[in-house]
Amino acid sequence: MTAYLRVCDENTLKDGDIMGFDYQANVDNGSHKANKRLLIAKIGGKIYATDGICTHQYADLSMGILNEDEKTVTCPLHLSAFSLEKGIPLNPPAEEPLRTYEVFVKPEDGGVYVSLPD
Repeated sequence: MTAYLRVCDENTLKDGDIMGFDYQANVDNGSHKANKRLLIAKIGGKIYATDGICTHQYADLSMGILNEDEKTVTCPLHLSAFSLEKGIPLNPPAEEPLRTYEVFVKPEDGGVYVSLPD
């Protein structure tokens, strides 16, 4: 079953914005919860969501550099760049991709929602 997480209001995100969002996720088949972080970015009117922590070392990607032309985020720690569309690292030292998530705006409340698979 897919869960839908409201992360912000659409009108609070402007093109070029990048933000982190913390939430509690079920892990180990729901036996306990863990803190997770998402990265939310808006480029050219499109909103992207990926894991918010670099796969190389623990670094908050919302503190990184957003490249609107290439649709990437660069880690502030060791400068690995990740595609916001596919999550793939574009240069070392990161080798593992970020998970990417479906994002949609609910017209009824103007909320930005991220689809989180179980």
